[in-house]
Amino acid sequence: MSLLHLTKPPPPSSSSVLKLKVFQCLLLPLLLQRPVRAATKNIIIPPGYSVPAVFVFGDSIVDTGNNNNLITQAKCNYPPYGRDFADGRPTGRFSNGRVPSDLVVDVLGIKPLLPPYADPNLQLEDLLTGVNFASGGAGFDPLTSKLAPAISLDAQLAMFREYRKKIEGLVGEEKAKFIIDNSLFLVVAGSNDIGNTFYLARFRQGQYNIDTYTDFMNQHASAYVKDLYAAGARRIGFFATPPLGCLPSQRTLAGGIQRACVNEYNDAAKLFNGKLQTTLSYLQSTLPDSRVVYVDIYNPLLDVIQNYAKYGFEVADRGCCGTGTIEVTLLCNKLVKTCPDTTKYVFWDSFHPSETTYNLLVSPIIQRYISSFL
Repeated sequence: MSLLHLTKPPPPSSSSVLKLKVFQCLLLPLLLQRPVRAATKNIIIPPGYSVPAVFVFGDSIVDTGNNNNLITQAKCNYPPYGRDFADGRPTGRFSNGRVPSDLVVDVLGIKPLLPPYADPNLQLEDLLTGVNFASGGAGFDPLTSKLAPAISLDAQLAMFREYRKKIEGLVGEEKAKFIIDNSLFLVVAGSNDIGNTFYLARFRQGQYNIDTYTDFMNQHASAYVKDLYAAGARRIGFFATPPLGCLPSQRTLAGGIQRACVNEYNDAAKLFNGKLQTTLSYLQSTLPDSRVVYVDIYNPLLDVIQNYAKYGFEVADRGCCGTGTIEVTLLCNKLVKTCPDTTKYVFWDSFHPSETTYNLLVSPIIQRYISSFL
């Protein structure tokens, strides 16, 4: 069974059809017009604007469970992942709790979690307020998604096109267009390309040096913006690649006996980010009625890593899972011990930050960039 088939609901009964019609007539207008505000984070959409939904594409930083039913090593729907989730249940999120895609919809006051599109139990309101297409292991380089394997960015976009047809059938083309025109489309990718495909596996080093490889990545990122735009997206944000050289696993593999941050990897991330930022600025100037935004995550995360004590952390060079130096996905499992308090760790495993770190970063970032999307 294909991943897309997992999301198709069973034929509705006559009573469920009646309930759906009542929802469309009475509740949907209220949903689309509700004020968008996060009570706990105090981020308010300016008057005259709305963000009815968020759609996320990308890799494991934002995947909320789309890989759960794939045959892949890039999955984490088992303990100890999710140990600090609401019910201590592993959901396929690559963290101890919520991930940035969840926190974005939370701080915007839309809903507390962004469900994966592959969830067979999605409800109508889930669809109308946004879903997640991201897949752990994906990247801009088409080869990257084959290595994990993962749902490629192109396949994620195909899932969105299917989604659009689905909601057009449920609420009509006019309401579907309103949702898509006013929603945020966020893309988080690049880490697997540079960290895994280029440096760790070295599959591209026979064809490219890091300068030409980041050009190659940037070309694919540019094409993806255009594809999203053609699919209806107008408010598009691309997150920067983080400081890869300071991830615990990269320190272990390439940071020497002292496990120092790997400057070469950080420089590669900055090289790509600079090219991406220039490209996104150009695309916004050429795509009518678009908001194409570069979202800097590199510098805020690097600041937390370098000045971790200032933010209340005690450990920044190791993750909470196992030794914290190499454990990620399959190596971070129920047989290894985890730290007693994840709030003291910048990283959950050797590649992914903890929910505490994400909580620290997401709200200020959305506050900083929200006006650029409107």
